[in-house]
Amino acid sequence: MNMMNSLAVKKEQGFTLIELVMVIVILGILAAFALPRFADLGGEAEEASIEGARGSVKSALGIVRSTALATGNGTTTSADAITLEGTDVDLLNGYLAIESVSDAAQLDDFTVDDTATPDGYVTIASPVEDSPCFNFTGSTGANTPPTVGAVSTMNAAADSCD
Repeated sequence: MNMMNSLAVKKEQGFTLIELVMVIVILGILAAFALPRFADLGGEAEEASIEGARGSVKSALGIVRSTALATGNGTTTSADAITLEGTDVDLLNGYLAIESVSDAAQLDDFTVDDTATPDGYVTIASPVEDSPCFNFTGSTGANTPPTVGAVSTMNAAADSCD
């Protein structure tokens, strides 16, 4: 009977030091491969967010132009504002005016610089160097529609999108 008790005690001793070290090494190797995959998710999220804002601006340009044409405001001699879903939107040459881009595209969570007419930019909430952004240019004539640039990054001074 004493022999049975000594075998039972030996089985309940736990892990050896080498087994614990091997588990720690394996976990370290797995972490080394997994960490780089998850380290830059913030940058990818910001870029996806600005791509969404860019798509929203492009859609707003089309919706405003279509509404302006449908209501007879699509020329340079017609009214310079329309109402979309209760929001007044300014027109310039029958196109969405740069001052109304934020309202028309519902860009409340973004920084929109529309002060440098006819050019402006959209970026994330607080523009910093290398944050994603895109430029847009307002209409400069009767047959010149506004344009939306590709996604780029803010310059070192964080005052324009390069």
